[in-house]
Amino acid sequence: MTTPTALEVNAAPLGLSRVVVPTAVGAVASYAGRRAGGPAVVLLHGAAARWTTWTPLLSASDRSAHPMTDVVLVDLPGWGDSGVRAPSLEHLSAAVVDVIRAHGYDRWRLVGHSLGGFVALDIAARHPDETLAVGLVSATGGGVLDVLRHPLRGGLRLPGFAGMLIAMRVLHALGRAAGPLLLFLRNVGLLRAFAAPLFRHPNEVDRSVSDALAGEIRPVAFLRAARAARTYDDRRWRRIRCPVRAVAGEHDVFSAASDDAWFSRRIRDFSAERLRDAGHYAAVERPDEVLRCLAGVLAPAVETPALRVAARS
Repeated sequence: MTTPTALEVNAAPLGLSRVVVPTAVGAVASYAGRRAGGPAVVLLHGAAARWTTWTPLLSASDRSAHPMTDVVLVDLPGWGDSGVRAPSLEHLSAAVVDVIRAHGYDRWRLVGHSLGGFVALDIAARHPDETLAVGLVSATGGGVLDVLRHPLRGGLRLPGFAGMLIAMRVLHALGRAAGPLLLFLRNVGLLRAFAAPLFRHPNEVDRSVSDALAGEIRPVAFLRAARAARTYDDRRWRRIRCPVRAVAGEHDVFSAASDDAWFSRRIRDFSAERLRDAGHYAAVERPDEVLRCLAGVLAPAVETPALRVAARS
């Protein structure tokens, strides 16, 4: 029996097909389907994750009055079945756009979790005409960037992310020895315990979620993404013309209390909600509430007037 937070690892039951797309940084795995003639709804996972992160949200959507259509999920370069590594955030964004266009779409709505939110905003800034809306779920924001740029000050504000960064550096330093260590920790259940702070109610999260996290711990890819974010010029986001809607858990250890205001100063049409009973993986723990918060981004039938203007422009 599956629980509401269980991850679906097979694309077919979700109405999706796996397609590998050649890009400038190598072959990127994608999962797409549910065509209905609209713009693409592109779901971008975060670090130490893969496309399956979004399956609880897709399942919740199927139970709603407005199931998601024209869906494209991407294994970001460096994770999942996309073993390639993008040398910069620009290359990462370009690879995602290549995938979207390979599926025949020339307009899109973007939803990103954590690092995926950062990528979504970069794409929206580089492709303002094609991007109709952006949804952020626990997106990488000012708090995380402060840890990367000012480790001591930022670490005091976001000790959860600072600890994760240190752990990734230790694993990277261990080299080949990191693999057997992670396998041991996974087998004895300690990786599940280490991942507990990412969730508001870790004991209610399905085992498939913690197993997926354990399988996607890739220090090289994580540290590469961290370096790209540290040097990123977020002033580029002033070019974003579409609405940006954000949601995060109040207990998200990777999100600072000041992040919403930080985003608002950089994005002209930004609004955010906080979920009282969720952590960093809000779309896994509370998919129905995330759907409600991002209704205007995900469901064209209930899109806001601002989104309709963006679609016609």
